[in-house]
Amino acid sequence: MNTDHQGIKVKRVASRKRSRDGLRSHLTPAKKKTGSPEEPEAGQEVLMMEEKLEDDCSDQEDLFGDYDSILGDRSFLARLEEVELDMGCDNGVASHPGFEGAPHSPEDGYMALRTGGSKDCSSADVVSSLRDTFMEELPSSQLAFQQELLKKGAWSTNGSASPQRDDAPDSTGRATRGRPSSRNRKDEKDAEAQTKSSVTDRLKSAMRGNATVSSLGISTSAARKEAALTEEIGAAMEAREAGPAGIDLGPFYGLPSKVKELISKQRGIKDLYDWQKACLTLESVQQRRNLIYSLPTSGGKTLVAEILILRELLCRSMNALLILPYISLVQEKVRGLARLGLELDFLVEEYAGSKGRFPPVKRRRKKSLFVATIEKGHSLVNSLVEAGRLQGLGLVVVDELHMLGEGKRGAVLEMTLAKVLYVSSSTQIIGMSATLSNTEDLQKFLKADNFTSDFRPVQLMEYVKMRDTIYEIHPKEDECFKFSRVLNFKYSSSMQKVDPDHIIALVTEVIPAHSCLVFCPSKKNCENVADMICKYLKKGFLKHREEEKKRLLQELRESGAGALCPVLCRTVPFGLAYHHGGLTGEERRLLEEAYSAGTLCLLTCTSTLAAGINLPARRVILRSPYVATDFLKRSQYKQMVGRAGRAGIDSLGESILILQEKDRLSAKQLLSSPLESCNSHLMDANGQGVRSLILSLVGLKITRTLEQIRDFVSGTLLSVQQSHSCQEKSLWEVAQDSVEFLRHKGLISVSTDCENNTVLLVTDLGRATYKGCIDLTYCDVLYRDLSKGLDGLMLSSLLHLVYLVTPYDLVSQCKPDWMVYFRQLTSMTATELKMASVLGVPESFVARKAAGQSVRKPADPEVVGRLYLALVLLSMLKETNLWGVADRFRLTRGFVQSLLSSASAFCSCVLHFTEELEEFWAYKALLMELTRRLTYCVKAELIPLMEVAGVQEVGAPLPVRCPTWPSGDLTHKLPFSQAPITLTVVHTLTYSRPELSSCMVLVTRHCLTSQTQILHYWSRLCRTSPRGKPIRLWLLPRCC
Repeated sequence: MNTDHQGIKVKRVASRKRSRDGLRSHLTPAKKKTGSPEEPEAGQEVLMMEEKLEDDCSDQEDLFGDYDSILGDRSFLARLEEVELDMGCDNGVASHPGFEGAPHSPEDGYMALRTGGSKDCSSADVVSSLRDTFMEELPSSQLAFQQELLKKGAWSTNGSASPQRDDAPDSTGRATRGRPSSRNRKDEKDAEAQTKSSVTDRLKSAMRGNATVSSLGISTSAARKEAALTEEIGAAMEAREAGPAGIDLGPFYGLPSKVKELISKQRGIKDLYDWQKACLTLESVQQRRNLIYSLPTSGGKTLVAEILILRELLCRSMNALLILPYISLVQEKVRGLARLGLELDFLVEEYAGSKGRFPPVKRRRKKSLFVATIEKGHSLVNSLVEAGRLQGLGLVVVDELHMLGEGKRGAVLEMTLAKVLYVSSSTQIIGMSATLSNTEDLQKFLKADNFTSDFRPVQLMEYVKMRDTIYEIHPKEDECFKFSRVLNFKYSSSMQKVDPDHIIALVTEVIPAHSCLVFCPSKKNCENVADMICKYLKKGFLKHREEEKKRLLQELRESGAGALCPVLCRTVPFGLAYHHGGLTGEERRLLEEAYSAGTLCLLTCTSTLAAGINLPARRVILRSPYVATDFLKRSQYKQMVGRAGRAGIDSLGESILILQEKDRLSAKQLLSSPLESCNSHLMDANGQGVRSLILSLVGLKITRTLEQIRDFVSGTLLSVQQSHSCQEKSLWEVAQDSVEFLRHKGLISVSTDCENNTVLLVTDLGRATYKGCIDLTYCDVLYRDLSKGLDGLMLSSLLHLVYLVTPYDLVSQCKPDWMVYFRQLTSMTATELKMASVLGVPESFVARKAAGQSVRKPADPEVVGRLYLALVLLSMLKETNLWGVADRFRLTRGFVQSLLSSASAFCSCVLHFTEELEEFWAYKALLMELTRRLTYCVKAELIPLMEVAGVQEVGAPLPVRCPTWPSGDLTHKLPFSQAPITLTVVHTLTYSRPELSSCMVLVTRHCLTSQTQILHYWSRLCRTSPRGKPIRLWLLPRCC
């Protein structure tokens, strides 16, 4: 695209006015300086970082804060003019005895100014100063052009020849000071003619030349593809507005054909199932009405939701929210959708744990997909309501909608959907699940249409096994169990004792040619079953994909900083592994990928693997009809057996439930009963959910009177089911009692408006409680702990702060090991021991417990448990070695990682809590830094790098000192989620400051989109690098 740039005035439009005071130097004219007129010391740098982020910013991520382009600000040019005037070199050139005539290098030739001296200022000093500051002050758009000129030698005056010094000896060996040769005089005349134009004119010429340079990162083919994509999106939007309902609106269900190509390339999906086509062309979908659709597991529900999300992002230019039940599912979905976001130009933002900004950044062009857990989704909706931006959320998708019936988390999900329905009528809600029964109630609650199908891509055959006989399940018949076959596997007496349930016989019928999942009732049983199976497998299993399994073991060892679970060390060579919450997130990811790739053929797992993670198998075995000590629910059973059958691979899927004779009748009831109803849990714990809902409604000013509260509550799932959920009191009485409870606790107050109407107002404590998402059960305790901490907060150690942000609800999940507890107390400092004693856990109490002696004065078990967990967290912050801390406290590494994640999330909640209470102002800075430490659990110097998307902690130090490498492709084993990856050395700069020489920035191909951005980023690193320390190499993955 060749266009005339001569008449174009380029000006950068920033989302905020950046402060440039930190970038002033001694070259700044007097009229431009805003600080002290005194000249700073040479080389002194001041970097002012703006911490406050504006609510509305540009689509392009502002990586460089306070660094403006000179295209929109002439202060840099004015500075050069001022210097020239001060030096008296306007259109004139004079020699100076101390100035070196010709440059020593192309860069020196570019920077050198032949100018006259003055009594006050040495020209050599000025040139040195310009050389030091020019590359810093020059924006990236100019650096790219100037570097090209340096390579071509365009501005180098006689740069190929070595300069001859004035004091060089002549042929006779005598120095010729002050007596320039004829060649020198000729060179001076040439240089004099070239430098008659001022530096400002030369820089303006460079700017005009740079404007004609085509973009380095954009090809014409890419531009054509982008234009075609934009055209298709526009056509789809016009068809959506003008076309009748029920027809295909675009090349791919209202989306550009590029979306179909990407799904085919990245997912391997060539065509949709018939039910997916029917669902996407429903009248309710085309008219953007709310929808609930339910299908069996592995039916392809997620793809339909993703297509609807892409419609909202690309065709309607609206944001979308995807709510998932677990953090691991959020992280998996973010990784999967990030590639689509890169190709289709939208953002994927993670809201899980301590991650997520409230309210989110408001962008003018790019739209965002927020992928959130249930709790984070609720906080996100609250922030959008408070900011008046909920109408900008075009679509809310809830995966696993049956979570509405799951206790406290179901109550939070119900609050979220009720607020969206009440506040924004333009926001569409899509819910999907495989285990829904009372869809009529959910339809009334969500005002939604319903789509149901029993489609499965692979036929499922269900069996039960009792003794050595397998029976086929026929739930609609009276007998229920129909004989199928007898197991044909010879067991020795020793094997019969070890494996009375014949698990080895069942799994060896399918592995290693096919995959198998074995669901076990407990975590420990998972490990025992995997260990038991591999002991009796044939040696031939070791040869199956031997190299891949060796590589997997190496990756597992690297993820554990050299440590490897001994059970996995024994089972992985046979193609087996266990999968449960005791594994770290990285271990689970590696095992899941290995299983999907066929490296592992069998996983022993708990029921949590069936909740959303897409790991199908040819055969699914249920080791027992129990989850822990509770008998299976119908929904849990359907989720587990639904993993049987891999679409596109298997023609049949099998599930086998192992039963004992005593469980026969219970199993019949389980298999013939309908799915459990999805009921509201707002009334749990004496109406705790209703109280939390009313508090947030008053705080967000959604409702201000009792009548408005009644109207809102009448639109909840609780109102739909009030006939059996509110049997003792009416819903109106429940709302009145909840308001009185909140008023009594000081969370809301009653006042009157100008018309003498009674209105409800939230107090400071109430606002802190709902903004921090603090459970009403703990808000008083948290306030008391924080107030007590102000009187004697111990800052010599992190222990006191860590104790304050240790989650209350995890205390019941961990019983202290008293000997470990005592050893930890004895290693404490005197200040830490005093703090523990003030909390109510003296050393003598723990010593008596460890010795098994009776305690005269018992301590509060909640405080004792929280302090024990705080010691675990403190050890993680000090050592950052998950395996070592887990072994020391005799906990599973998965629990330690879960504790760390929960603590970082709760620390973020406490931070929001303290921000709303003026008396807790001192906690803000402390908790802000502690949240980052708990989130990444690395050394403080690595935290900025860990905040880059896709970078994760490994055993080796992450920032690597960079050697001088030539340009080209370099393949390295890097600490990314997808390694190895190919990196490209994009640009190498030799900076004028000696301590920064021979440094470079190594960036992946799609991390920064152009060489200009890379140079801009480089200049940022150079300015912020401390003197005397080399710049470290930042390895950025493709997904950032």
